Amino acid sequence: MLTVTLIPGDGIGPEVVEAAVRVVEATGVPVQWERFEAGTEVMNKYGTPLPDEVFNSVLRNRVALKGPITTPIGTGYSSPNVMLRKRLNLFANVRPAKNLPGVRTRYEDVDLVVIRENSEDLYSGLEHIVVPGVVESLKVITERASLRIARFAFDYAVKHGRKKVTAVHKANIMKLSDGLFLECCRRVARDYPQIEYEELIVDNTCMQLVTRPERFDVMVMENLYGDIISDLCAGLVGGLGLTPSANVGEDGIVVYEAVHGSAPDIAGRNLANPIALIFCAAMMLEDQGEQEAADRVRRGVYRVLSEGKVLTRDLGGTATTTEITDAIIAAMAQESASPA
Repeated sequence: MLTVTLIPGDGIGPEVVEAAVRVVEATGVPVQWERFEAGTEVMNKYGTPLPDEVFNSVLRNRVALKGPITTPIGTGYSSPNVMLRKRLNLFANVRPAKNLPGVRTRYEDVDLVVIRENSEDLYSGLEHIVVPGVVESLKVITERASLRIARFAFDYAVKHGRKKVTAVHKANIMKLSDGLFLECCRRVARDYPQIEYEELIVDNTCMQLVTRPERFDVMVMENLYGDIISDLCAGLVGGLGLTPSANVGEDGIVVYEAVHGSAPDIAGRNLANPIALIFCAAMMLEDQGEQEAADRVRRGVYRVLSEGKVLTRDLGGTATTTEITDAIIAAMAQESASPA
């Protein structure tokens, strides 16, 4: 039996996590969930949004499914998401973006993956006040982390039958930091002659993404660029409510999480779209060797989206979180009953 650390988070987190749990259980794959609180209320109780017991569970189980956790803007405690990635050394963030049946967007044939370096860059949090009114924030890029994420991207491309890796950078301006990242990508690319390699400046990348997104396959980049571009890519295919992600560590630990926010304005109202976290659960099943179950989950979602009868408000419908989850589970059952 697979044991998974379950972190519902706060805001809409518990609602979308519960939906994903129901979908996983509908596959018949035996999963034992270790459920732990995290977020604002936990911060108020224990002085930290992520108690040690959460980290210990993830270290023990090696796999976690996580809902969104609120991060205060400008003040308050540090981002729990960044805390989790740093403490567990989750150095790679994997964000697929693919057109979905029934979801109308401005673009067709989008099928790309953003590989984001998770451990350094401006997200190192090294900033200080130089003098009143002047703040300095340090961008840290290392050879070790750059080589590691580049190799991860190329290995991902090989494993998933991808053809091209694009390194995204701003080395024309940040010649030392982004220059080092780019040089590391070039060194790794030489070990993968079967994979096409290209380099693209980050601002040009954004322009290309909103004009010809079909030209991209696997994209690898530093932390800040990855944070911004991965959301842009989600917008190409319908929004954050439809796109999953995985945070991967060197020692095989993986935390699957929805990347949308905790949406406190609709929390507890049964209105949230759970599809992003359901897709996270499908990624988890696939990575655990349960390919048939993962495919069934995805086909169930595709059927519901294609039919367009049961959709949440962000997708143009009126369905509740519970109703769309019920519809996906019913569609999975129909997929199982359909002749091959």
